[in-house]
Amino acid sequence: MDAVYLFFVLILSIFLGLELIRKVPSTLHTPLMSGSNAISGITLVGALTSAGSADSRVTIVLGTLAVAFATINVVGGYLVTDRMLGMFKKKKESDS
Repeated sequence: MDAVYLFFVLILSIFLGLELIRKVPSTLHTPLMSGSNAISGITLVGALTSAGSADSRVTIVLGTLAVAFATINVVGGYLVTDRMLGMFKKKKESDS
């Protein structure tokens, strides 16, 4: 792809992300963040594909790093979601 086209897509996605964060109420930021982290599973699939079809060592190392970072992102997203959902549970009186 042309570099100008890729730069245009990057700038457009930055503006879209900023507008999305501004328009969403603050009470929904955590679910939005955890949902977007879960969508990062797509990144994990792409990283696995890249690491599996590698021909050179550099590609294998970069693919392995991508798999590791994507896994950390997905697991972190699920942990944040779990913690967020735990905040909405009723506390037992013996816990206080």
